Amino acid sequence: MKTLMISVLAALATTASAQTLRAPIGPQKPVRAMPTPPPVSLRPEVQGVVPRAFRGGNPLQMLNPGAPARYGTWVDSTSFDPNIPGKWKGIKLFEIIF
Repeated sequence: MKTLMISVLAALATTASAQTLRAPIGPQKPVRAMPTPPPVSLRPEVQGVVPRAFRGGNPLQMLNPGAPARYGTWVDSTSFDPNIPGKWKGIKLFEIIF
């Protein structure tokens, strides 16, 4: 009688732990996208005459007064005196912005 009882309990335990291997039918819940982690460190932005000349493709266009606007204006590459408005002080060869 004990062996019969143990075999019945074993049969119930094995059927209770059985899993189906079929894919679910019907619409699935959408998977939420993982948010993009922030960058570890931001590189400082480098501006000025020399980087803009190499980035633009044609450095000679910086000397052309009739060049298209995508090459920039003279105001972008000039440093001004803060004490005297309108007075330029020099040319920004390299400018690092943090």
